Amino acid sequence: MTNTIAPEADFDSAPSLLDGAKELVLTAEHCNLAYWFTDVAQGTLAGRGATGHAPDALVPDYMRQPGHPLREALVLEFGFRALSEELATRVLSYYVANAPGIPEMEFFATQLIDEARHARVFREHLVSMGVPRDRLFAEIEEMTADYRRRVLAPVEEYALDIVRDRKDFYGGVAVFTIVIEGVLAPAAELSERKWGVLDPAAGEISRGTSIDEIRHLVVGSTILRDHLVRTPEYRPRLLEILEAGRQLWNEVPDREYVIHREELFQEGMLRHADLVADYELWPGVRMLDTTPEERYDAAERWTDEMAEARMGFMGLPTDWLSGSVAVSA
Repeated sequence: MTNTIAPEADFDSAPSLLDGAKELVLTAEHCNLAYWFTDVAQGTLAGRGATGHAPDALVPDYMRQPGHPLREALVLEFGFRALSEELATRVLSYYVANAPGIPEMEFFATQLIDEARHARVFREHLVSMGVPRDRLFAEIEEMTADYRRRVLAPVEEYALDIVRDRKDFYGGVAVFTIVIEGVLAPAAELSERKWGVLDPAAGEISRGTSIDEIRHLVVGSTILRDHLVRTPEYRPRLLEILEAGRQLWNEVPDREYVIHREELFQEGMLRHADLVADYELWPGVRMLDTTPEERYDAAERWTDEMAEARMGFMGLPTDWLSGSVAVSA
């Protein structure tokens, strides 16, 4: 008997994160535990469960050379993403605890596992690039200490205040869906596009995490849309949460960390121009012709496009986008 994998969970045929997050409609009732065990575990993760990539997706030798700018860029990126996903996993435990019904509880239990898996495959790829396993956690802690304090801690505190301290489940869903993942997801899309040609294993890891993020964003948006239909008086509270979240992202200094990684990527990419060749980062634009600032700005635009689509889906005004929302990963 052959199981048919849902198209949005199929590793090869799932849409891009941007397209999927803007166009798909999924519910918590549909994306339950049975869905996760079949379509995700046996679909998205088939053959990729341990590392996040297929066995034939290799790590190039230059990605193991200490000091190589591409290696340094990816060590920082995956180190930061591993920490972000670890913190997300811990925060999500309160979503599971405060879920108002079984469908929401099951969905957020699967999202908790997704985020824990993401953190793990990012860490495992650091080992593949030569970070000593017995030093792995210490090196991540050292490289991310400043970023954690200045960028992640304020966002974590904001989320915990709403979902843990105030026990506002739907406010917490808004924080995760729009303020946190809605801002981070476009950077994950950029990561998938950048690394696929230079580190196939890293590209597949980012592809798999992006497929998960589609589900998280879409189901979260549906939960909020349905709650607003049932409880329209919650709308002012939701807009208040989103505005505070936008202001928070405008205040945290994440750009400097991203641009530093992109500058390292730029140097390393130019060293391997023969591999990159005419590969287009987005239609009509060769990756070789892009700059660190242009790539960062593209991710910002994608953030706005995706947020506009999801806000419209929920029947909310898009003037929340009037401020410049930061992008990080």
